[in-house]
Amino acid sequence: MDISKLIKQIQIKKSFLCVGLDTDLAKIPEHLHQQPNPIFEFNRQIIDATAKYAVAYKPNIAFYEAIGKEGWEALKQTIDYLNSQYPEIFTTADAKRGDIGNTASKYAQAFFDDLNFDAITVAPYMGKDSVEPFLAYQNKHTILLALTSNEGAFDFQTQTLKNKDSLYQTVLKTSQTWKNSENLMYVVGATKAEYFKEIRQIIPHSFLLVPGVGAQGGSLKEVCQYGLTKDCGLLVNSSRGIIYASNGKDFAQAAELKAKGLQEEMAIYL
Repeated sequence: MDISKLIKQIQIKKSFLCVGLDTDLAKIPEHLHQQPNPIFEFNRQIIDATAKYAVAYKPNIAFYEAIGKEGWEALKQTIDYLNSQYPEIFTTADAKRGDIGNTASKYAQAFFDDLNFDAITVAPYMGKDSVEPFLAYQNKHTILLALTSNEGAFDFQTQTLKNKDSLYQTVLKTSQTWKNSENLMYVVGATKAEYFKEIRQIIPHSFLLVPGVGAQGGSLKEVCQYGLTKDCGLLVNSSRGIIYASNGKDFAQAAELKAKGLQEEMAIYL
């Protein structure tokens, strides 16, 4: 998807909400287990209930890989459903790949050609030859892990290097020199809101995928205060807070209300 289409959807919906489809078979409502493919049925109802408020969806690939063939089939059905019924919506494979050469090319082929996602999350640790195979795809986007929302982020990402930059700052600066770097986005956790100001000094216009709002305690207000750009520049993700708002037969309606609440708050900041 061309980035201008994403920006247009943000403007139309007055939203920069990304719904994370971290669909766990053990957590979905019991009555769905009677369906031929309960994971897809859960995802379909969540999507239909929240699509008017969301501009993006992000399946976390681990939840699908963990149950083998059935999970992969559910992922394929989910992305096919999104692409056919909601082609205006931006899709991200939260796969966190990060290997070199031919391996990276095959990962890119799997998620961009076969599954037809608009974006994929990628770890930068192995450097440019692990990322550039993804960047080679026109109108596809590589979302590089920069400063994540988990506690262990401080183990490496904020460590100061000899050039006086933190590691995550070096990742941001170096990645901008890679071929087709205009196709880059970055993961920055909402629980690190105080870092957004300096991040915007390095990448003033890039889109940021921001997990950690809601269940992980991140502040949407603080993220917007330092992270918003003239084109919005943010995709704020909520997963558990939306999709598991209820575990009863009203799960889709409960998810809709949660998504609506976030969209209304986003509209104020926009």
